[in-house]
Amino acid sequence: MQACILKANEDNEYYFEEGCFILELANLTADPDVSIARARVKPGVTTELHRLKGVVERYVILSGVADVEIGGLEPQQLSVGDVVIIPPFCAQRITNIGADDLLFLAICSPRFTAKVYEAIV
Repeated sequence: MQACILKANEDNEYYFEEGCFILELANLTADPDVSIARARVKPGVTTELHRLKGVVERYVILSGVADVEIGGLEPQQLSVGDVVIIPPFCAQRITNIGADDLLFLAICSPRFTAKVYEAIV
């Protein structure tokens, strides 16, 4: 791996099937140990119940308020600065309960790829 600086480009934000918008900040094959994305959830939206196969995910709340459901824990309210650690294969979803967009970092190790995403129906 070589030193580099990655610049965020808002034009690269895309809608992801779980119900949120994703801006990949760092997700490189040359850096397979981790990926970092900014997730944006519109007010009143709950993301799809899902899990990640073989990947630990961490949420870092940047702005907004949310309810999160992970594994067997009781739903909990989140606000700026809160961190959620989600083990591999753990059911998860998040609801934006505020009036503004919810923004959070999704930090995955190893890095996120579409093949690790699994909807729970």
